[in-house]
Amino acid sequence: QVQLVESGGGLVQAGGSLRLSCAASGRSFSNYIMAWFRQAPGKEREFVAAISWRGGSTAYADSVKGRFTISRDNAKNTVYLQMNSLKPEDAAVYYCAVRRYSASYSAAEYDYWGQGTQVTVSS
Repeated sequence: QVQLVESGGGLVQAGGSLRLSCAASGRSFSNYIMAWFRQAPGKEREFVAAISWRGGSTAYADSVKGRFTISRDNAKNTVYLQMNSLKPEDAAVYYCAVRRYSASYSAAEYDYWGQGTQVTVSS
C-alpha cells in the first residue's frame, strides 16, 4: 500500500522559510515523478513544483519560481520543498503526489497523494 506522509508545515512570518518533506513508502518509485501541490480555502488545488526520478529535471509554478526549490533523496524515497521568502498568498495545505514517467500540472493525473500539511504565513 502506497503511503505519502508530509511534514514540516507550520506558522511562519512573511519573508520567512519552511522546508517540507514527504516520505513515500509501499512500492518502488523508480520512474515516478514526485510533485507538490497546494490548496487554499475556497480555491482549487494548484501545482507548485515537480521533480523527475533522477532529480535532473524540475518544474515550478510561476508564482513560486526563484523562491521555492524542490529536491529528492531516492535512497530515502523522500521529496523536499524548500520555501523561502514566503508570502501570505503562499498559505495553504501542501500536498505531495506521485505519478509515473512525466510531470503534469494537473492534479487529476497524479496517482497517489499524501494527507497534506498546513502552511500558514502571517503578514
